[in-house]
Amino acid sequence: MTWNEEFLKACRKENNRFVPVWYMRQAGRSQPEYRKLKEKYSLFEITHQPELCAQVTKLPVDQHGVDAAILYKDIMSPVPSLGVNVEIKAGVGPVIDQPIRTLEAVERLGMIQPEKDVSYVLDTIKLLRKQLDVPLITFAGAPFTIASYLIEGGPSREYHETKALMYSNPTAWFMLMDKLKDMTIAYAKAQIASGAQAFQIFDSWVGALNVDDFRTYIKPTMHDIFSELQHEGVPLILYGTGARHLLNDWNELPIDVIGLDWRTSPREAREMGITKALQGNLDPSILLAPWEVIERKATQLLDEGMEEAGFIFNVGKGIFPEVKVETLQRLTAFIHEYSSKKMG
Repeated sequence: MTWNEEFLKACRKENNRFVPVWYMRQAGRSQPEYRKLKEKYSLFEITHQPELCAQVTKLPVDQHGVDAAILYKDIMSPVPSLGVNVEIKAGVGPVIDQPIRTLEAVERLGMIQPEKDVSYVLDTIKLLRKQLDVPLITFAGAPFTIASYLIEGGPSREYHETKALMYSNPTAWFMLMDKLKDMTIAYAKAQIASGAQAFQIFDSWVGALNVDDFRTYIKPTMHDIFSELQHEGVPLILYGTGARHLLNDWNELPIDVIGLDWRTSPREAREMGITKALQGNLDPSILLAPWEVIERKATQLLDEGMEEAGFIFNVGKGIFPEVKVETLQRLTAFIHEYSSKKMG
Protein backbone atom coordinates (compact mmCIF):
# COMPACT_ATOMS: atom_id res chain seq x y z
CA MET A 1 0.00 0.00 0.00
CA THR A 2 1.41 3.40 -1.00
CA TRP A 3 1.19 5.84 1.89
CA ASN A 4 0.09 9.44 1.16
CA GLU A 5 1.39 11.80 3.85
CA GLU A 6 0.98 15.12 2.01
CA PHE A 7 -1.72 16.23 4.47
CA LEU A 8 0.51 15.61 7.50
CA LYS A 9 3.42 17.39 5.83
CA ALA A 10 1.26 20.44 5.21
CA CYS A 11 0.13 20.43 8.84
CA ARG A 12 3.79 20.58 9.83
CA LYS A 13 4.49 23.34 7.27
CA GLU A 14 6.84 21.09 5.34
CA ASN A 15 7.17 21.28 1.56
CA ASN A 16 4.58 19.34 -0.39
CA ARG A 17 4.63 17.68 -3.80
CA PHE A 18 1.11 19.04 -4.26
CA VAL A 19 -1.52 20.77 -2.15
CA PRO A 20 -3.41 18.15 -0.12
CA VAL A 21 -7.19 18.35 -0.02
CA TRP A 22 -10.06 17.00 2.02
CA TYR A 23 -13.58 18.35 2.46
CA MET A 24 -15.51 18.93 5.65
CA ARG A 25 -18.57 16.68 5.60
CA GLN A 26 -17.01 14.76 2.71
CA ALA A 27 -18.47 11.60 4.26
CA GLY A 28 -22.20 12.03 4.15
CA ARG A 29 -24.97 14.04 2.66
CA SER A 30 -23.64 14.62 -0.87
CA GLN A 31 -23.09 10.90 -1.50
CA PRO A 32 -25.90 8.78 -2.97
CA GLU A 33 -24.54 5.68 -1.21
CA TYR A 34 -24.76 7.47 2.13
CA ARG A 35 -28.28 8.73 1.52
CA LYS A 36 -29.32 5.16 0.78
CA LEU A 37 -27.82 4.01 4.07
CA LYS A 38 -29.65 6.79 5.91
CA GLU A 39 -32.95 5.38 4.70
CA LYS A 40 -32.21 2.40 6.93
CA TYR A 41 -29.98 3.74 9.72
CA SER A 42 -29.79 6.88 11.85
CA LEU A 43 -26.50 8.71 12.37
CA PHE A 44 -26.06 7.20 15.81
CA GLU A 45 -26.87 3.73 14.44
CA ILE A 46 -24.19 4.07 11.76
CA THR A 47 -21.55 5.32 14.19
CA HIS A 48 -22.28 2.48 16.62
CA GLN A 49 -21.43 -0.13 13.95
CA PRO A 50 -17.65 0.15 13.37
CA GLU A 51 -17.57 -1.73 10.06
CA LEU A 52 -20.41 0.36 8.64
CA CYS A 53 -18.97 3.59 10.02
CA ALA A 54 -15.56 2.77 8.55
CA GLN A 55 -17.21 2.16 5.20
CA VAL A 56 -18.87 5.59 5.29
CA THR A 57 -15.61 7.27 6.39
CA LYS A 58 -13.54 5.60 3.67
CA LEU A 59 -16.03 6.12 0.83
CA PRO A 60 -14.96 9.70 -0.08
CA VAL A 61 -11.30 8.70 -0.04
CA ASP A 62 -12.00 6.06 -2.64
CA GLN A 63 -14.60 8.12 -4.50
CA HIS A 64 -13.02 11.59 -4.57
CA GLY A 65 -9.32 10.79 -4.22
CA VAL A 66 -8.85 13.11 -1.22
CA ASP A 67 -5.68 13.12 0.86
CA ALA A 68 -7.21 12.56 4.31
CA ALA A 69 -10.19 10.81 5.83
CA ILE A 70 -12.23 12.34 8.63
CA LEU A 71 -14.01 9.97 10.95
CA TYR A 72 -17.74 9.91 10.40
CA LYS A 73 -19.45 10.85 13.66
CA ASP A 74 -21.14 13.78 15.36
CA ILE A 75 -19.63 16.30 17.77
CA MET A 76 -22.31 15.26 20.28
CA SER A 77 -21.18 11.60 20.32
CA PRO A 78 -19.45 11.81 23.74
CA VAL A 79 -22.13 13.94 25.42
CA PRO A 80 -24.41 11.07 26.56
CA SER A 81 -21.49 9.90 28.73
CA LEU A 82 -22.09 13.01 30.88
CA GLY A 83 -25.59 11.83 31.67
CA VAL A 84 -27.29 14.04 29.07
CA ASN A 85 -29.95 12.73 26.72
CA VAL A 86 -29.16 13.86 23.15
CA GLU A 87 -31.32 13.27 20.12
CA ILE A 88 -30.17 14.15 16.60
CA LYS A 89 -33.34 15.28 14.84
CA ALA A 90 -33.35 15.32 11.04
CA GLY A 91 -33.42 18.87 9.71
CA VAL A 92 -32.86 20.29 13.19
CA GLY A 93 -29.66 18.94 14.73
CA PRO A 94 -28.83 18.00 18.33
CA VAL A 95 -31.74 18.40 20.75
CA ILE A 96 -31.39 18.24 24.55
CA ASP A 97 -34.62 17.46 26.40
CA GLN A 98 -33.42 18.98 29.69
CA PRO A 99 -31.15 22.01 29.04
CA ILE A 100 -28.31 22.68 31.50
CA ARG A 101 -28.93 26.16 32.95
CA THR A 102 -28.12 26.02 36.67
CA LEU A 103 -25.12 25.31 38.85
CA GLU A 104 -26.90 22.25 40.20
CA ALA A 105 -27.41 20.89 36.68
CA VAL A 106 -23.73 21.41 35.90
CA GLU A 107 -22.70 19.70 39.12
CA ARG A 108 -24.72 16.62 38.18
CA LEU A 109 -22.82 16.10 34.91
CA GLY A 110 -20.73 12.94 34.88
CA MET A 111 -17.29 12.11 33.48
CA ILE A 112 -16.48 10.25 30.30
CA GLN A 113 -14.79 6.87 30.30
CA PRO A 114 -13.84 6.61 26.63
CA GLU A 115 -13.10 2.87 26.51
CA LYS A 116 -16.55 2.21 27.96
CA ASP A 117 -18.67 5.11 26.69
CA VAL A 118 -17.37 5.52 23.14
CA SER A 119 -15.75 2.15 22.47
CA TYR A 120 -17.51 2.07 19.09
CA VAL A 121 -15.61 5.22 18.05
CA LEU A 122 -12.28 3.73 19.09
CA ASP A 123 -13.02 0.43 17.36
CA THR A 124 -13.84 2.29 14.13
CA ILE A 125 -10.54 4.18 14.29
CA LYS A 126 -8.59 0.94 14.75
CA LEU A 127 -10.41 -0.62 11.82
CA LEU A 128 -9.79 2.37 9.54
CA ARG A 129 -6.07 2.44 10.26
CA LYS A 130 -5.87 -1.00 8.66
CA GLN A 131 -7.87 0.12 5.62
CA LEU A 132 -6.67 3.62 4.75
CA ASP A 133 -3.67 4.77 2.71
CA VAL A 134 -4.22 8.39 3.79
CA PRO A 135 -4.13 9.94 7.29
CA LEU A 136 -7.19 9.67 9.51
CA ILE A 137 -8.47 12.85 11.15
CA THR A 138 -10.71 12.58 14.18
CA PHE A 139 -12.35 15.40 16.08
CA ALA A 140 -14.36 16.83 18.95
CA GLY A 141 -16.64 19.77 19.47
CA ALA A 142 -15.13 22.64 21.46
CA PRO A 143 -16.47 23.39 24.95
CA PHE A 144 -18.27 26.58 23.87
CA THR A 145 -20.02 24.90 20.97
CA ILE A 146 -21.01 21.85 23.05
CA ALA A 147 -22.12 24.14 25.88
CA SER A 148 -24.32 26.12 23.50
CA TYR A 149 -26.30 22.96 22.66
CA LEU A 150 -26.48 21.89 26.30
CA ILE A 151 -27.73 25.28 27.47
CA GLU A 152 -29.96 26.28 24.56
CA GLY A 153 -31.44 22.80 24.26
CA GLY A 154 -30.62 22.71 20.55
CA PRO A 155 -29.30 24.86 17.71
CA SER A 156 -29.50 28.62 18.18
CA ARG A 157 -28.88 31.80 16.22
CA GLU A 158 -28.41 34.26 19.06
CA TYR A 159 -27.14 32.11 21.99
CA HIS A 160 -29.10 34.20 24.47
CA GLU A 161 -29.35 31.47 27.12
CA THR A 162 -25.69 30.55 26.70
CA LYS A 163 -24.49 34.11 27.14
CA ALA A 164 -26.94 34.67 29.99
CA LEU A 165 -25.38 31.79 31.97
CA MET A 166 -21.88 32.97 31.06
CA TYR A 167 -22.51 36.52 32.26
CA SER A 168 -24.85 35.91 35.21
CA ASN A 169 -23.41 32.75 36.74
CA PRO A 170 -19.67 32.58 36.11
CA THR A 171 -19.29 29.87 38.78
CA ALA A 172 -21.57 27.55 36.82
CA TRP A 173 -20.02 28.61 33.53
CA PHE A 174 -16.44 27.87 34.49
CA MET A 175 -17.42 24.60 36.13
CA LEU A 176 -19.12 23.62 32.87
CA MET A 177 -16.02 24.65 30.90
CA ASP A 178 -13.84 22.52 33.19
CA LYS A 179 -16.07 19.49 32.79
CA LEU A 180 -16.21 19.85 29.02
CA LYS A 181 -12.45 20.43 28.94
CA ASP A 182 -11.84 17.18 30.81
CA MET A 183 -14.25 15.35 28.50
CA THR A 184 -12.54 16.75 25.39
CA ILE A 185 -9.04 15.86 26.56
CA ALA A 186 -9.96 12.31 27.58
CA TYR A 187 -11.96 11.78 24.39
CA ALA A 188 -9.17 13.12 22.18
CA LYS A 189 -6.43 11.11 23.89
CA ALA A 190 -8.42 7.90 23.51
CA GLN A 191 -8.94 8.57 19.79
CA ILE A 192 -5.26 9.34 19.26
CA ALA A 193 -4.21 6.23 21.21
CA SER A 194 -6.50 4.20 18.95
CA GLY A 195 -4.74 5.49 15.84
CA ALA A 196 -5.99 8.98 14.92
CA GLN A 197 -3.24 10.83 13.04
CA ALA A 198 -4.60 14.37 13.33
CA PHE A 199 -7.17 15.93 15.62
CA GLN A 200 -9.51 18.79 14.79
CA ILE A 201 -11.63 20.75 17.25
CA PHE A 202 -14.74 22.32 15.80
CA ASP A 203 -15.66 25.52 17.64
CA SER A 204 -18.45 26.09 15.18
CA TRP A 205 -20.32 28.81 17.08
CA VAL A 206 -17.62 30.65 19.07
CA GLY A 207 -17.73 33.48 16.51
CA ALA A 208 -20.85 34.61 18.37
CA LEU A 209 -18.56 36.03 21.07
CA ASN A 210 -16.53 39.22 20.91
CA VAL A 211 -12.78 39.20 21.49
CA ASP A 212 -12.92 40.26 25.15
CA ASP A 213 -15.46 37.60 26.04
CA PHE A 214 -13.50 34.94 24.15
CA ARG A 215 -10.36 35.86 26.07
CA THR A 216 -12.19 35.85 29.42
CA TYR A 217 -14.56 32.90 29.13
CA ILE A 218 -13.13 30.57 26.47
CA LYS A 219 -9.47 31.04 25.62
CA PRO A 220 -8.04 29.69 28.92
CA THR A 221 -10.04 26.48 28.45
CA MET A 222 -8.90 26.10 24.84
CA HIS A 223 -5.30 26.76 25.85
CA ASP A 224 -5.49 24.04 28.49
CA ILE A 225 -6.95 21.53 26.03
CA PHE A 226 -4.38 22.10 23.31
CA SER A 227 -1.49 22.32 25.80
CA GLU A 228 -2.44 18.87 27.07
CA LEU A 229 -2.88 17.42 23.58
CA GLN A 230 0.25 18.86 21.99
CA HIS A 231 2.24 16.09 23.69
CA GLU A 232 0.27 13.41 21.85
CA GLY A 233 2.35 13.74 18.69
CA VAL A 234 -0.37 14.51 16.13
CA PRO A 235 -1.23 17.79 14.36
CA LEU A 236 -3.92 19.85 16.09
CA ILE A 237 -6.44 21.84 14.05
CA LEU A 238 -8.93 24.49 15.20
CA TYR A 239 -11.87 25.53 13.04
CA GLY A 240 -14.90 27.77 13.49
CA THR A 241 -17.22 29.90 11.39
CA GLY A 242 -17.55 33.67 11.57
CA ALA A 243 -14.44 33.87 13.74
CA ARG A 244 -12.16 36.20 11.78
CA HIS A 245 -11.97 38.56 14.77
CA LEU A 246 -10.57 35.70 16.89
CA LEU A 247 -7.84 34.51 14.52
CA ASN A 248 -4.99 36.34 16.24
CA ASP A 249 -6.01 34.80 19.56
CA TRP A 250 -6.22 31.38 17.92
CA ASN A 251 -2.73 31.93 16.53
CA GLU A 252 -1.46 32.19 20.13
CA LEU A 253 -2.82 28.75 21.04
CA PRO A 254 -0.52 25.69 20.90
CA ILE A 255 -2.05 24.37 17.68
CA ASP A 256 -0.62 23.48 14.28
CA VAL A 257 -3.36 24.44 11.82
CA ILE A 258 -6.06 27.10 11.69
CA GLY A 259 -9.12 26.25 9.62
CA LEU A 260 -10.54 29.29 7.86
CA ASP A 261 -14.14 29.76 6.81
CA TRP A 262 -14.85 31.42 3.45
CA ARG A 263 -14.87 34.95 4.88
CA THR A 264 -11.08 35.23 5.23
CA SER A 265 -8.63 34.32 2.48
CA PRO A 266 -5.24 32.71 3.19
CA ARG A 267 -3.49 35.91 2.10
CA GLU A 268 -5.62 38.04 4.41
CA ALA A 269 -4.97 35.67 7.31
CA ARG A 270 -1.22 35.87 6.79
CA GLU A 271 -1.36 39.65 6.44
CA MET A 272 -3.10 39.66 9.84
CA GLY A 273 -0.03 37.93 11.28
CA ILE A 274 -1.26 34.33 11.31
CA THR A 275 1.77 32.02 11.33
CA LYS A 276 0.11 28.60 11.64
CA ALA A 277 -0.53 26.29 8.72
CA LEU A 278 -3.84 27.16 7.06
CA GLN A 279 -6.74 24.97 6.01
CA GLY A 280 -9.59 26.14 3.81
CA ASN A 281 -11.60 27.70 2.53
CA LEU A 282 -13.63 27.59 -0.69
CA ASP A 283 -17.21 28.73 -0.19
CA PRO A 284 -19.10 25.44 -0.72
CA SER A 285 -21.89 27.32 -2.51
CA ILE A 286 -19.44 27.85 -5.38
CA LEU A 287 -19.63 24.10 -6.01
CA LEU A 288 -23.07 24.64 -7.53
CA ALA A 289 -21.68 27.09 -10.08
CA PRO A 290 -20.48 26.22 -13.61
CA TRP A 291 -17.08 24.51 -13.74
CA GLU A 292 -15.39 27.62 -15.17
CA VAL A 293 -16.33 29.54 -12.01
CA ILE A 294 -15.24 26.71 -9.70
CA GLU A 295 -11.88 26.44 -11.47
CA ARG A 296 -11.29 30.19 -11.33
CA LYS A 297 -12.10 30.38 -7.61
CA ALA A 298 -10.05 27.28 -6.82
CA THR A 299 -7.07 28.64 -8.77
CA GLN A 300 -7.20 31.92 -6.85
CA LEU A 301 -7.35 30.07 -3.54
CA LEU A 302 -4.48 27.76 -4.51
CA ASP A 303 -2.31 30.65 -5.66
CA GLU A 304 -2.80 32.40 -2.33
CA GLY A 305 -2.42 29.25 -0.27
CA MET A 306 0.82 28.24 -1.98
CA GLU A 307 2.50 31.56 -1.20
CA GLU A 308 3.82 29.86 1.94
CA ALA A 309 4.37 26.25 3.02
CA GLY A 310 1.58 24.77 5.09
CA PHE A 311 -1.65 24.95 3.09
CA ILE A 312 -4.46 22.40 2.99
CA PHE A 313 -7.30 22.89 0.51
CA ASN A 314 -10.76 22.51 2.02
CA VAL A 315 -14.15 24.15 1.96
CA GLY A 316 -15.04 27.00 4.31
CA LYS A 317 -17.99 25.05 5.69
CA GLY A 318 -19.33 21.54 5.23
CA ILE A 319 -20.32 20.01 1.89
CA PHE A 320 -24.10 20.02 1.49
CA PRO A 321 -26.41 17.51 -0.23
CA GLU A 322 -26.81 19.34 -3.55
CA VAL A 323 -23.10 19.08 -4.41
CA LYS A 324 -22.47 16.41 -7.04
CA VAL A 325 -19.93 13.66 -6.54
CA GLU A 326 -18.56 14.36 -10.03
CA THR A 327 -17.86 17.98 -9.07
CA LEU A 328 -15.77 16.97 -6.07
CA GLN A 329 -13.92 14.36 -8.13
CA ARG A 330 -13.09 16.93 -10.79
CA LEU A 331 -12.10 19.56 -8.23
CA THR A 332 -9.81 17.17 -6.35
CA ALA A 333 -8.06 16.16 -9.57
CA PHE A 334 -7.67 19.81 -10.56
CA ILE A 335 -6.18 20.77 -7.18
CA HIS A 336 -3.62 17.98 -7.41
CA GLU A 337 -2.71 18.68 -11.03
CA TYR A 338 -2.52 22.46 -10.78
CA SER A 339 -0.57 22.56 -7.51
CA SER A 340 1.88 19.83 -8.52
CA LYS A 341 2.85 21.86 -11.61
CA LYS A 342 3.33 25.00 -9.51
CA MET A 343 5.31 23.19 -6.84
CA GLY A 344 7.33 21.16 -9.29
